[in-house]
Amino acid sequence: MENFTEPSDSGAVVNPQQRRKYRSPRLLQKTLITAAVVATLFVAFSPTSFSGGWREQLATMLTQEPEAVLPIGTVRPSIKIGIVAGHMGNDSGAVCANGTTEADVNLKIATIVKQKLDALGYKTDLLKEMDPRLDGYRAAVLVSIHNDSCDFVNDQATGFKVAAAMSSRDTNLANRLEACLKDRYQRETNMPLHDSVTNDMTFYHAFNEIDPGTPAGIIETGFLNLDYEILTTNTTVVATGVANGILCFINNENIEPPAAP
Repeated sequence: MENFTEPSDSGAVVNPQQRRKYRSPRLLQKTLITAAVVATLFVAFSPTSFSGGWREQLATMLTQEPEAVLPIGTVRPSIKIGIVAGHMGNDSGAVCANGTTEADVNLKIATIVKQKLDALGYKTDLLKEMDPRLDGYRAAVLVSIHNDSCDFVNDQATGFKVAAAMSSRDTNLANRLEACLKDRYQRETNMPLHDSVTNDMTFYHAFNEIDPGTPAGIIETGFLNLDYEILTTNTTVVATGVANGILCFINNENIEPPAAP
């Protein structure tokens, strides 16, 4: 059979079989692109994804701007945590016979807690006792670090105390913070819980100064008499217990009930 030819757009004579040969890759490319778009729309609008009119969802998907890509090296906003070094910048707190002050011990513990949290990428504010930043302070959590008396009271005057801010907007969060601090601090230090929370802890002034949306708590990490050694020579262990309690709260970690005796 005789082969017929036809002129191309450029004026050259092209065999029809050659034209079909040239058109096939383009047709295949268009078909694949169309199939990909249809598949994408099918997945995006499967029956489980319908929460409104599909036309509105389609319009949103087609017009939505892509998520901004941050330049390499850009630091993303981190979680903010407040740590109050009890009595710092205000008074000495308890004063021991050897000259050790509660304020100094509190600051040493608070500084190590801040260093540990900063190393994990958190933005940690080290605050004074009467820090003006406490007014309306907003953070994921705030913890004030203190210690109890240097004086010998009795053989039971040992251990730590924790109280949550009941002025918090969400008391459930405040209670969880308290539970986390108790659990992780005791696990790290092996110190007993001294269940004698004072009014100075329950009605701690900062609780009513910070933003009510900031969960807060106060911990007295020990007595500067019977617990003096661990508080002053094993400060890193003490600070780790506080930091772990904060991380337990921030990361919503499990708190296992204590084992039966």
